[in-house]
Amino acid sequence: MRALPIGLVQTTTGLDTSANAEALAGAATALARAGAKIVFTPEMCGLLDRNAPRLEAAAVPEAEAPALRALAAVARAEAVAIAIGSLAVRAPGGRLRNRSLVLGPDGRILARYDKIHLFDVDLPDGSRYRESASFEAGDRLALADLPWGRLGLSICYDLRFPALYRALAEAGASVIASPAAFTVPTGRAHWHVLLRARAIETGAFIVAAAQTGRHADGRETYGHSLVVDPWGEVLLDMGTAPGTALLVLDLDRVGEVRAQLPALRHARAFVPPSAERPAA
Repeated sequence: MRALPIGLVQTTTGLDTSANAEALAGAATALARAGAKIVFTPEMCGLLDRNAPRLEAAAVPEAEAPALRALAAVARAEAVAIAIGSLAVRAPGGRLRNRSLVLGPDGRILARYDKIHLFDVDLPDGSRYRESASFEAGDRLALADLPWGRLGLSICYDLRFPALYRALAEAGASVIASPAAFTVPTGRAHWHVLLRARAIETGAFIVAAAQTGRHADGRETYGHSLVVDPWGEVLLDMGTAPGTALLVLDLDRVGEVRAQLPALRHARAFVPPSAERPAA
């Protein structure tokens, strides 16, 4: 058994970036000292705010992000890798990016991923989200090479686009991070089934650290941080309370499941249907 102890942080992130960073650092430190080799945090774990002007005013360039600085210090001090679910960072052009970062055990950044699929939707409960009003989309996948294997990166709404996950698996990812701040209505309907589907399709472990509860900006997130194995079995469900969890993954399961169900190798190219109307 190739054992990988992982830690998850489930948070109710607020508007105070310093307090958020301190809480993340404390949680990551505790998980590292409990034996985690890599810690996963949720989407927007440094600042969660749907008030666009206030978010714009608070966002800083990557190097100045309090959460990144705090977690890099933990990574160095505890020799633990950290997959930062995402932070709102100001890109060189001035626009914001919803960015995941993977820190190595020395605190250095191993990979960056800017969320490709932005969540713009009007929900039946009256909630309205326009992620593209504040953020610009990324355009490329990212993976991080760690001592135990390759970690693929995704963020929240990406979960609804299976081609992205397949591409990560085909690029060698044995574990895929799916950090999120899922709304309650969509979480109840789709969270578990989508994460299980992505695990089954890719034959990879899916690690989904999530936001939970009522936030200072007025939104409510679903929680239920999950870890799903390559067979689609839920190994961990953190429910709705903020906190941390430690779990050991058996990385040999990836090869076993992919040999048993070699769907990645069986994929074939195909010609899509023509947009032209058939001849009468």
